[in-house]
Amino acid sequence: MNDYAQTVMAFDYGTRRIGVAVGQTVSRTATALKIVHAKNGNPRWDDITKLIDEWAPDMFVVGKPSYDDGRRHPLDDAIERFSRRLTGRYSRSVAFVDEHLSSYEASQTAISRPHALDADAARVILRTWFEQMPSTDQVVN
Repeated sequence: MNDYAQTVMAFDYGTRRIGVAVGQTVSRTATALKIVHAKNGNPRWDDITKLIDEWAPDMFVVGKPSYDDGRRHPLDDAIERFSRRLTGRYSRSVAFVDEHLSSYEASQTAISRPHALDADAARVILRTWFEQMPSTDQVVN
């Protein structure tokens, strides 16, 4: 259990674009940051490193899509690989959150900013994770 605020960085993984958001466990606020471009599923790691250096997150949250019938999503393997690489490169833990409908919800708030959809989806993912936290002193490590 932690009795201090943690900064959390969230990712909405895609093979061409990865939305990034950041938030804080005490206030449980989430802010869309930017979109990191990827080529064939490989992100621009230098761009992610710059964000991590700037925001110094204590951990990561990665959205994982799901189907109502329990089938694995086609991006599951790529998301798991991305998450392992985050942990390996930056020595921080990763928590997953069901991102079911996060892009749809983000699209409802990003209508005036369609270029920010992926970052807004990451914000929704992080907000969802905060809502699932039992309390600020029980953050996953």
